[in-house]
Amino acid sequence: MASKRPIIGVPTQNLQSIGGVSPDIPASWVMSHRYVHALTSVGAIPWLIPLLGEDIATLRGLYDELDGVFLPGGADIDPESYSAERHPSCDRSDPPRDRVELMLVGWAIEDRKPVLGVCRGLQIINLAAGGTLLQDLKDQLPGAIKHDYFPFRDGYARDHIAHSVRIVEGTRLHRVAGLTEFPVNSMHHQGIERLGDGLVASAFAPDGVIEGIERVDDQFLVGVQWHPEVLIDTDPRMRRLFEEFLAAAREFRDVRLSLTSTP
Repeated sequence: MASKRPIIGVPTQNLQSIGGVSPDIPASWVMSHRYVHALTSVGAIPWLIPLLGEDIATLRGLYDELDGVFLPGGADIDPESYSAERHPSCDRSDPPRDRVELMLVGWAIEDRKPVLGVCRGLQIINLAAGGTLLQDLKDQLPGAIKHDYFPFRDGYARDHIAHSVRIVEGTRLHRVAGLTEFPVNSMHHQGIERLGDGLVASAFAPDGVIEGIERVDDQFLVGVQWHPEVLIDTDPRMRRLFEEFLAAAREFRDVRLSLTSTP
């Protein structure tokens, strides 16, 4: 039944944060279909979350109805969102989205609500836990390989396999994937500098860039730097990642319902 499916919040983004969109177009909140279809394919009911960072009561009301939070990819995170000076290579950003996503992850960490983040989503999780970012890997990380296989700028397919990742044994990601190395796509130019509190790195690119993070305890708080939603129909490991997220959201919902129904 539809009522038994976990409700997963998906924050939107401002249309004007997308490259090539004119600032004269009326303000709109949007999100790629790919993320929604990936979530529904494993049984979620996705709720698109408006960027109501100035209306915390409404945002909190939306959050309280969720069984999990999914953080999509998108624009660069504004350096002011983590008290850093802007690097020349930092691209167009979306501060209202930063504010909303950081609040959602902060609440989820407190409540132990499941969170899955991809690409930018991994970076938001790290910042919410007190970590820091490199704003441009090519410029700020000596020896960095190419990570920025961008479809909109360079014409790469979104499922273009860019490099392999090494998975740390014993992590949740290792249990899900069942392998210690596999190939991934790559559409980012920023990355983790310092890992946030309570997090552990679960995957690394060949140049040492952190490609996966998760909580040190058993909360489902997982971020990956690649885009598994593009690979979900061709790579069973990517589908299992979404399925495990939905299983955690379903368990969270069931525990919450049992507590609220207890006399």
